[in-house]
Amino acid sequence: MALSPFHLAIPVHDLPAARAFYGETFGLNEGRSSEQWVDFDFFGHQLVIHEHPKTPSQEKAHTNPVDGHDVPVPHFGVVLEWAQWEALAERLRACDTEFVIEPYIRFQGEPGEQATMFLLDPCGNALEFKAFRDIDQLFAK
Repeated sequence: MALSPFHLAIPVHDLPAARAFYGETFGLNEGRSSEQWVDFDFFGHQLVIHEHPKTPSQEKAHTNPVDGHDVPVPHFGVVLEWAQWEALAERLRACDTEFVIEPYIRFQGEPGEQATMFLLDPCGNALEFKAFRDIDQLFAK
């Protein structure tokens, strides 16, 4: 079954900085926009950044321990193909991105083994990008 694109709208307290981050750092194509919001093609999904005062989770993210790392909550992202994930990690490193959790392989040798990385946008929204060598392991226990 083919996946349907999701729509996600997130708050950003610095629209120009967030616009540059998603457009230039990630190289995402822009869609519609206004003075208060911008649509992006987020790997085939619709991400909308909306101007909004800073939220408590943007000020200081809560974390939960996962595989020896403090994972920021809330967070969002996308599951990429392995080569796409590697290319994105390299692109982000080339842009001197500060990672919350550096790109690495999580759950090595276990069901659900995955490549993952976490970072914050300029407004403190946490993002995770992951990849599975075997996509059938996406929901493995």
